[in-house]
Amino acid sequence: QVQVVESGGGLVQAGGSLRLPCAASGRIFSGYDMGWFRQAPGKERELVASINWIGRSPYYSDSVKGRFTISRDHAKNAVYPQMNSLNPEDTAMYYCNQDPPRVPWGQGTQVTVSS
Repeated sequence: QVQVVESGGGLVQAGGSLRLPCAASGRIFSGYDMGWFRQAPGKERELVASINWIGRSPYYSDSVKGRFTISRDHAKNAVYPQMNSLNPEDTAMYYCNQDPPRVPWGQGTQVTVSS
């Protein structure tokens, strides 16, 4: 089955940190760049971080640069953003997918940052 499963979200205070595991089936993960996307209420879904197949050349949007770090674990078919110095503007539903997205979206994981 072709799927991604996001987890790790929750409520965190401003300045806190979260790590969001994304597990993907091998057909999605192997050989593809992977990205983390987010969608805040009333806004379009946006790419915030991505990493290429061999785990290099990470991309970060300006809004998260210097605070988020993306990595991938080939043995686990998993991709992780480490999110530090969170602020209320980071509140959103977070999703992972190939970059660019080509497979059905998962349910996402909600991140809420309180001020």
